[in-house]
Amino acid sequence: MIISGFVRSSEVIRDEIVVNGPGLTPDKIVMPARYFFIYFRGLDYSGNETVKTEDVKVVISGKTKADLPCRLWSHVLNRKDSSVIVRYKLVGDPCYNVIINIAYKLAVIPGYPIYIKGPVYPDECKCPEEDIDIWLQDYGCDPNDKQIKADLGRFHDVDVSSFYDRAVHRFNNSYSSSVCHYVVKSNEVYRNCYGHHVGFKVFMDKILLSLTRKVVLPDLEFFSNLGDWPLMKLNRPDLFPLFSWCGSKETADIIMPSYDITDSSLECMGTVSLDMLSVQGNIEKTWDEKEDKVFWRGRDSNEARLKLIDISRNYPNLFNSSLTNFFFFKDKEDIYGPKVKHISFFKFFDYKYQLNLDGTVAAFRFPYLLVGDSVVFKQQSDYYEHFYHRVLPWVHYIPVKSDLSDLVEKVQWAKDNEESAKTISKNARKFARNNLLPQHIFCYHVTLFSEWSRLLKSKVVVREDMEHVEDEGRGKKCDCNRREKDEL
Repeated sequence: MIISGFVRSSEVIRDEIVVNGPGLTPDKIVMPARYFFIYFRGLDYSGNETVKTEDVKVVISGKTKADLPCRLWSHVLNRKDSSVIVRYKLVGDPCYNVIINIAYKLAVIPGYPIYIKGPVYPDECKCPEEDIDIWLQDYGCDPNDKQIKADLGRFHDVDVSSFYDRAVHRFNNSYSSSVCHYVVKSNEVYRNCYGHHVGFKVFMDKILLSLTRKVVLPDLEFFSNLGDWPLMKLNRPDLFPLFSWCGSKETADIIMPSYDITDSSLECMGTVSLDMLSVQGNIEKTWDEKEDKVFWRGRDSNEARLKLIDISRNYPNLFNSSLTNFFFFKDKEDIYGPKVKHISFFKFFDYKYQLNLDGTVAAFRFPYLLVGDSVVFKQQSDYYEHFYHRVLPWVHYIPVKSDLSDLVEKVQWAKDNEESAKTISKNARKFARNNLLPQHIFCYHVTLFSEWSRLLKSKVVVREDMEHVEDEGRGKKCDCNRREKDEL
């Protein structure tokens, strides 16, 4: 039987090929780039490439209501571990009667093609699911995230009007920190920003607008920190709830996924080249081909990074480390320079070992290092991101002291215990794939905002001086009928 240029073959065994992922239910899960995974279990993983990308063929198609072909394009990323990622993007009008067909060596795999009657909405359509509980269930969200419960557990019966004036007074005309006060009312976004450096509001705008296109959020309001540093010191007498991208042991900020991983999720197959999917599909060298050293590049945003340069010079057989820019310690460039050019993040994984060092706060590259196929050494730190409570030392990474005094010793251990180190690397990749992909980033935001809205006891109102945040270029009016798939 011929289907989309493929043939059926008894040589392809169902149990040897497993396909799963959120991109297989595009009528329920809307993302800028949808994706799913194909696992070839019949091929033994030996650390070398066992699947050739050209042997995996995927055809995704459908029709608009005007009976025109949907604007769809797909991309296969080879993870070089007997699995591939298929990501695809839909733009333009909603799509109906979507067909996803997969073949291996031109033979259609069992169970395919699959058919989705639709409607399947492109990410730019504002066709939100009205029931947030259905949305959370469709996306497979975790309702019991420990970080969310810990962060929100500090606050009860929140009355924003009781601290609104204090918050505005603290940050208005500030040069050292900036915040925005956001209101989501009737699934529309409004804000006022305070401080002299408010450019990073674009990241908060984008995720809120993206979410309101996908689901009807409850009415809510909150103050969002636009800087890297968490600001709510635990011992402050005027403590109030503040949403931030990074937390610390000394602060009570409510943590969201960082603007970096959030933006890479929003712009996947768009304006960014580095995202959690692309990292997995752009690693060129197998483990045995990698250079047996620790690789690190970054700017001088922490004194420990200067110490790393000293260590690297003393142990050139173990480290390849250089600074790419001097800003905080310009007076020491003649000592720790010369600075080197930036290289592609994908090239980091030409080396077996990676180092995650704090910058001004937690280094937001940590998720991308985890999902690669090198071993990550992580500096002990008081700073953390939203997922740190889930990663474990000696399971997902190798810990090193904050002053790096044991770094050489730990690197030598990894070299002497290579199989154990490789197991840590595999655990890290598995964790990142199960917790840090775009689906999980959207889940975390919606779960957090949903739980936060339950704490609000004051009425959510749009103040007269607030700006309505327009969804320019997106949020287009589409022919929205989420119940149409049931009628069909």
